Amino acid sequence: MTDSIESRLAAKQLTLPVAAAPAANYVPYAVYGNLLQTSGQLPMAEGGLAVTGKLGETLTLDEGQTAARHCALNVLAQAKAALDGDLSRIRRLLKLTIFVASAPHFTDQHKVANGASDLLVEVLGDCGRHARSAVGVPALPLDAAVEVEALFEIA
Repeated sequence: MTDSIESRLAAKQLTLPVAAAPAANYVPYAVYGNLLQTSGQLPMAEGGLAVTGKLGETLTLDEGQTAARHCALNVLAQAKAALDGDLSRIRRLLKLTIFVASAPHFTDQHKVANGASDLLVEVLGDCGRHARSAVGVPALPLDAAVEVEALFEIA
């Protein structure tokens, strides 16, 4: 098996979902030159939100990291759609922004974000090492626990 993004996904027994359609008046991704920006992706899995609620209130750190992993898979699904199915066109993940629905006292947003960061580094390899922001917010659309957007350099 070659060391491709697809082979790494398969080795981890991960399947990318179908890229979600926009839920409002926006596009799921934008390509400009050699940059691909995804819109924020929620923790969708099996046709619905996999993790809802707030970290530090109704959700544990592990549940937040699981939500972030689902978001990361959805980011990759959008990238695949944007790149006509060819993930090998990804040259580098430049930046992740992770929004974490949090109770006021919760301060481990960076640890929740590791769920997405770790998965993307595992799947993308060295080109998955990225700059990142992890931001606590009072609420996210549809009561999602986490939302992740990404900026990629592409060929």
